[in-house]
Amino acid sequence: MTPSRQFRLAVMLSHPTQYYSPWFRWLRTHAPLECRVFYLWDFGVTKRRDPEFGVSLAWDVDLLSGYESEFVPNRAARPGTDRFWGLRNPAFPGRLAAWRPDAVLMFGYRYATHLRTIAWCRRRRVPLVFRGDSHLLGQPPPGLAKRLLLRLLYRQFAAVTYVGAANRAYFEAFGVPSGRLHFAPHAVDHGLFDPTRADHQEAARRLRTHLGLAADRRVVLFAGKLLPRKQPRALLEAFLAAPRPDTTLVFVGDGEEKPGLESRAAQARGADVRFLPFANQSAMPGHYLLADLFVLPSVGGSETWGLAVNEAMHLGVPCLVSDVVGCQRDLVTDGETGWVFRAGDQGHLAQKLATALEALAPDAAGIKGRVARRIAGYTYVQATDGLLHAVAGVRPSTLP
Repeated sequence: MTPSRQFRLAVMLSHPTQYYSPWFRWLRTHAPLECRVFYLWDFGVTKRRDPEFGVSLAWDVDLLSGYESEFVPNRAARPGTDRFWGLRNPAFPGRLAAWRPDAVLMFGYRYATHLRTIAWCRRRRVPLVFRGDSHLLGQPPPGLAKRLLLRLLYRQFAAVTYVGAANRAYFEAFGVPSGRLHFAPHAVDHGLFDPTRADHQEAARRLRTHLGLAADRRVVLFAGKLLPRKQPRALLEAFLAAPRPDTTLVFVGDGEEKPGLESRAAQARGADVRFLPFANQSAMPGHYLLADLFVLPSVGGSETWGLAVNEAMHLGVPCLVSDVVGCQRDLVTDGETGWVFRAGDQGHLAQKLATALEALAPDAAGIKGRVARRIAGYTYVQATDGLLHAVAGVRPSTLP
């Protein structure tokens, strides 16, 4: 049966991001939903200093066109997503009431505005749908107080979308029943991360020329914030433990670890290590295409997913990741679509790095094929299907 009007879904998100804005455009043209995205902060579109990168930035891709959105004034004394009071938007309930949504899709919960919104929706009986990507990998078991609080919190949501296996296990650990869980995987804009695009291929060639690397020289790539939790030093030491005359290690990014990495690399002999500065989103496909292997060695619970792995895999680049990276169970199967090492085990990282480089030589085409088949299941198509199932579970009569 065709509904008299489309289901109205309000989306609340801290700020525009290069990962979600393309999905919202996709929803506008491919989903039987009327969506409006309410942003609680203007980071990403207004140039601001990122304290972890150590640089001021605004994303250089279009984050706002092609879908309906609005910014809700953030009255926080110190706006940010690193503190509870960093998102304080007293006008938000009024904005929601004026738009009259059938449901609210909430990303995260750790801020003043989010908890106030949960209470507002409960009072007005507006269904809540939750989207998060937390996991329990590499972390101590949660204490009793946390278990009780999160069980109570997640009971407020009529449906929960999970992004992958580790994230589903997290929600199950806090009592979310299977009937409320809907798989809507993390995905990136495949149109941007398309290996056949001539401009990306040319950008990769220019990077090789800039770095003075021959066309047949192999590249191991790290791209991201150079912070201790991302473990760039562990990758450098693993590479230096057995340097290969045909391979270069390239770091792309900025952060507190960079001076120490550069100093350590300068002292090493027989190893070729290069450093490139932070690259904005439009430049990243060319950087990935420079690589034969992408490495994400993060530890702890900091890497809730690792969307850089999605980006690299769409471009045909296999990945080496630690076993506590959130996407590992879904995307990186050891010896099949990439390689996995035990987080914090320096010797195992060095061993797996050597294994990956050895395997790439005879079977690069086979690995790329397996990578392409795996990542094909993690696109906006699957993410949208999962969201529609979650919304249908909330109000089944309003969707076709």
